Amino acid sequence: MIKRYTRPAMGRIWTEDNKYRCWLQVESAASAVLAEDGVIPQSAADAIAKKASASAERILEIEAEVKHDIIAFTTAVAESLKAQGLGEESRWLHYGLTSNDIVDTAQALQVKEASALIHKGIESLLTVLKRRALEFKHTPTIGRTHGIHAEPTTFGLKLLNWYAEMQRNLARFQAAAEDMRVGKLSGAVGTFGHLKPEHEERICERLGLKPAPVATQVIQRDRHAAYIGTLAILGSTLDKIAVEVRHLQRTEVREAQEYFSEKQKGSSSMPHKKNPITSEQISGLARVIRGNSQAALENIPLWHERDISHSSVERVIFPDSTILADYLLAKTTDLIDRLLVYPERMKKNLESTGGLIFSGQLLLDLAEAGMMREDAYRVVQGHAMRAWKDDLIFRDEVAKDPQITTLLSSDKLARTFDYMRQLGNVDAIFKRVLG
Repeated sequence: MIKRYTRPAMGRIWTEDNKYRCWLQVESAASAVLAEDGVIPQSAADAIAKKASASAERILEIEAEVKHDIIAFTTAVAESLKAQGLGEESRWLHYGLTSNDIVDTAQALQVKEASALIHKGIESLLTVLKRRALEFKHTPTIGRTHGIHAEPTTFGLKLLNWYAEMQRNLARFQAAAEDMRVGKLSGAVGTFGHLKPEHEERICERLGLKPAPVATQVIQRDRHAAYIGTLAILGSTLDKIAVEVRHLQRTEVREAQEYFSEKQKGSSSMPHKKNPITSEQISGLARVIRGNSQAALENIPLWHERDISHSSVERVIFPDSTILADYLLAKTTDLIDRLLVYPERMKKNLESTGGLIFSGQLLLDLAEAGMMREDAYRVVQGHAMRAWKDDLIFRDEVAKDPQITTLLSSDKLARTFDYMRQLGNVDAIFKRVLG
């Protein structure tokens, strides 16, 4: 399924080639700032910026021998300079830096790239949710609590609720992405033993990052856990949308369904089947991101100033979580954009219980007309339970009861069972959310 992903830009961010490009970008920025202060020769900074290269194939070949990715990287980059007669300049590469100065700062660049794509995906989904919420703003449907018919709502309000939640997801994601937009170049234990804090500030500024105010050899992993956790919450919202579509598509409900093309097949053995496969994919893959958030939490406690137990984990959870978030946003946007909605079926389901869903309104109307609330509850519940058990029309049974009709005229009872009465504030809710 991931192989059929139609937006490969996210995947390219996490390729080995792009990772090493980001590493070299950090090395180049560091060399430039150190040259400005006369720490290293300007010729070295120029050579690293303009002549250095990093072949993923060569780096991996060296790493197979030395068992250290940064040493393999710096060796390969130095080789590329020496091959051009710049051996003298190559000795200034990685000057005053430690491994995670490069790895963590470069990872922040990758996350920054990934976040821009996810941000666009969230905005695209918001646009579609808003459009379809307005489309079905006043389309009545039954609200369900515990899976049981409750009171009327509108299909537009379902979509508006998702829209508002995605707005919160956007705000959370922007905050988490900004929290990840930090670099560190403070050395082996974060004390600036070889560079100065102002060097770090200027290097980060060149890279479009902020310096971590304090660090060990690594940027502290609470930031990373918050980022992956935010993606998990985002994925859970998409799962929530998908679960609702799956329920609405059930044969007994049939109020909405995924788009189903003419040539599409639902089952190898049952030609009538139209299964909610996209929604089920969304629900399944959201679980992967939620699982990754647990791994990100486990990365927070490291030994002393640094160990590498987090490193192997992040090589999996950051590509996986960002690619999946981008993918699921695209799938959910398409799901809602082409969702087939059946207002007539909604109306049929709304009326299928013979007015049982207005028991709460009848209770209030009887209390308002003078009946004690406890008595009103007993009377209404008695009719409701009999109607449910014996498949009677609740509305008709109520109209035969003198305890009720002496207090509520036929016109008042008609108003009790008017679902538009309960939907009179839909516009106000939309105004709250959309302004």
